[in-house]
Amino acid sequence: MRIGFCGYSYHNRTFQTLHRSRLSAYLFRLQVEGKAHVKIRNKYHTVQKGSLVIVKPHEEYELFVSENEPSGDFNVYCEGDWINEKFSMAPSITEIHMEDSLLELWNQLIIEERKPNKEKNSELSYHLLSALLLSLERSLDRKGRDVHRPYIVTKMMRYIEVNAIKQDFQLKDVAEECNLSVSRCAHLFKEHVQQTIIDYAQSIRLTAAINQMKYTTMTLENIALNCGFSSYSYFHRVFKKHYQQSPREYRLNM
Repeated sequence: MRIGFCGYSYHNRTFQTLHRSRLSAYLFRLQVEGKAHVKIRNKYHTVQKGSLVIVKPHEEYELFVSENEPSGDFNVYCEGDWINEKFSMAPSITEIHMEDSLLELWNQLIIEERKPNKEKNSELSYHLLSALLLSLERSLDRKGRDVHRPYIVTKMMRYIEVNAIKQDFQLKDVAEECNLSVSRCAHLFKEHVQQTIIDYAQSIRLTAAINQMKYTTMTLENIALNCGFSSYSYFHRVFKKHYQQSPREYRLNM
């Protein structure tokens, strides 16, 4: 993979640019502030916070920013066979959830690419770009699965994925995050995800526990507490119910 450029752009006055993608290069642009207007394949679109624009090889792309409508975006121009395999069929514009981890990856890549050539670490840039593009691919995949799911339920899922391993995580936290009553929150989640919030949180905790069992030498007792279980005995009971063996047996058989 090769990076042509990577940066953050901000416009607070009228702006217009025309870009034609190279033979094998892709432009990824994520709107992070305000709004703008783009033209791709002779179609005009308004992009707002969370809009991911993907311009493929040979495509023309125009960007318009209106007066008194500030616009900010992360962008990266890159090419490679792996990128083409991943994104050749991707939609031109998709509304995605801007996770902090995604924005941090993009920001780290921007910082690395701004350095003078003699200070750049090309291997680090390669891995940052790979991680960024995999995160974008996951966001697109989630969007496809979330098409028939209310946004508020997707918001619950993302909140649980981030917070489930915290010791003080409770159902009421999810409800408060979404400005819903606990009963309404629980009902909506079960209706659209086909499992309870607690069951979903447990699956996140178990996945985190298995990863720590694989890649660390932490004791099982510490792993249990580190992944949000109130005690090792509770972790043992939940784990055995899901995997038909104890955490210790599972670790020995890895």
